[in-house]
Amino acid sequence: MRDRYSIGVGLLFLAVVAIAFFNSVGGNEPGTLGIDKLPVHWPLPEFAVPAAAGTLEGDANVAQDDCATSQVPCPAEARRTPACHIGTVGAIRVCDLFERPLAISFWFTKGGGCVDQQDAVDRAFERYRGRVNFLSIDVRDDRDTVRALIREHGWEMPVGYDRDGAVAALYRVGGCPTFAFAYPGGTLESASIDLTAAQAGRP
Repeated sequence: MRDRYSIGVGLLFLAVVAIAFFNSVGGNEPGTLGIDKLPVHWPLPEFAVPAAAGTLEGDANVAQDDCATSQVPCPAEARRTPACHIGTVGAIRVCDLFERPLAISFWFTKGGGCVDQQDAVDRAFERYRGRVNFLSIDVRDDRDTVRALIREHGWEMPVGYDRDGAVAALYRVGGCPTFAFAYPGGTLESASIDLTAAQAGRP
């Protein structure tokens, strides 16, 4: 009986250690955008992406600070330019859109209905331009396919290109399309994985 008790206590201890470990590893993660409840006024991570219809090539810049390590002082080889401090022509910096309410749409062509919902986002952009900022982010599609869609659909809204999915990973995007709505200043107001559901919950 004592052996069973000891085994039970040992297993319970291991379970507690495992939970503590996973919480310590993922405790700062906000969950899946549009599914899990996120902290009130969660600050949107900074990023810069190439404009999808433009000529700038490369992956997104998702650097939140100017050093790739926690070393102090920062080693010269680890220095980097934060996403919102770059001056690259042809890049879209999300921070430049923080002066107004902001709607960000993440999508890819393999998601059913994703492209059609971008048509709805573009209509909203036309209607609320100057009062609300909009940013559509394509995730990991073929660049020429995205350019063709922009031309064919006549989208006027800014469309960014997340070639390697770094921005989607940073925002923990888990579905298509995923929408994030932010207050001026860049803190999250709400999120949804479906535009219909998002509109139902908004005035």
